[in-house]
Amino acid sequence: MNQKMEFGDFQTPRTLCNQVCDILTNLDIHPETIIEPTCGKGTFLKASIDAFPSCQHILGFEINPDYIKATKSIHQATITQADFFELEWNKILNKTPQPILVLGNPPWVTNTSISIFNGSNLPKKSNTVKHRGIDAITGESNFDISEWMIFHMLKHLSGKNATLGMLCKTSVARRVLKRAWHSAFEIKNSLIRPIDSDDFFNVSVDACLLICLLEKGSIHQSCSVYSHLESRKPTSRWVLKNNSMIHHFKGGQNFEKYCGQSPLKWRSGVKHDCVNVLELKTDGKQFKNGFGDVFPLEGDYVYPMLKSSDLAKSNGQHFRYMLVTQKTIGEDTEKIKTESPLTWLYLKKYENDLDRRASIVYQKQPKFSIFGIGDYAFAPWKIAISGFYKHLYFRLIGPISQKPVMLDDTCYFLPFHSKKDALSVLKMLQSEKAIGFFKTRIFWDAKRPITAKILKELDLSVLSEELNIPLPQPFERYDTA
Repeated sequence: MNQKMEFGDFQTPRTLCNQVCDILTNLDIHPETIIEPTCGKGTFLKASIDAFPSCQHILGFEINPDYIKATKSIHQATITQADFFELEWNKILNKTPQPILVLGNPPWVTNTSISIFNGSNLPKKSNTVKHRGIDAITGESNFDISEWMIFHMLKHLSGKNATLGMLCKTSVARRVLKRAWHSAFEIKNSLIRPIDSDDFFNVSVDACLLICLLEKGSIHQSCSVYSHLESRKPTSRWVLKNNSMIHHFKGGQNFEKYCGQSPLKWRSGVKHDCVNVLELKTDGKQFKNGFGDVFPLEGDYVYPMLKSSDLAKSNGQHFRYMLVTQKTIGEDTEKIKTESPLTWLYLKKYENDLDRRASIVYQKQPKFSIFGIGDYAFAPWKIAISGFYKHLYFRLIGPISQKPVMLDDTCYFLPFHSKKDALSVLKMLQSEKAIGFFKTRIFWDAKRPITAKILKELDLSVLSEELNIPLPQPFERYDTA
């Protein structure tokens, strides 16, 4: 099991290798050199030898010594036992005859999953994707190993007559292309063809064949996207605009006129990282936490809450409460001791659980702190959407028992003073124009398809003018007294 977890060891079936090679030959590719950087048992190499019989330079690299033994029968290829991350790819590619074809199936694992198993099959650590501090804090720094590997190969192939054909997660392909285009790599054309990962690898993940055709002096920042592996014509294109990857659907409307900066600020829900302590259920008299323990608590710091799964349901019911220890980030929590002594005793009982929270956002903060809290969280009316569920469903959220509803950090929302203001904006967000705009920017295969960045890019002021719907003033402090 650890072998598969550390090395992303999904051996490619011969039928898929043949299909990939057929697609490459149909693109009129005639390589002088074929390279597979992680060749495993050599199935891809065998398929490429059959597909390109005139190719004289065939190189395979593999870290696993058992797999090296399995490739001994491939006499046409030179197989080297080596760690991808230790090889000097620039030197290797510079001395190989062109055109070059680099193909294969790099590991489908993240650096975090490898670290869990104490794996060492990792690139040298550096902030290659230029994450800001807060992105690393909130988990954005967890990257796919294949993303690093494919980008690394493209970097060294840029400026050469070459083709790259790699099987990977679709989200990885998209991120690689975005980074490669941003870096102005010399890519003539790119293609995405989905594969059935469940059928070929027995895993449920959106995956594809990524093909990049490289040529010196050619920079083309567009990717043709097909509906399946053997489609004849693309159904859409990915392009990079204003540092955002967007869809262009065949025959679709141009929604770029709505792109800008939302005058209303989208917010994330409360981040607390301690579900068993801070999320509660009640029988109307006492509260039960995630450990199954029951306590009487004052109501001053307890609020009704909704999670992503609740937002995705249309019945509007809520089943949880959240213990909200602060009204602003950094607020002193000691006052809970005098204002709500039962709540303070409860927090003290689970002090160790709260202290063990790993995120750096809680460091040097008052005891029992939370994150993503402010006046906006206590707004009586909200329009909310789940970041995880794979459909565009905006929910109107109003107060419950005269208390504002809290959302967790898997949700995004706009805060409002009144129901009237919220309904006006909800009408805009549910319009065909808004939905069309979001569909050009949302990629449903992503772990979190809907993000604050995407939501903020819809300029509601333009939409307000077109739809003749008044745009409320941005939310200001709501007096909870």
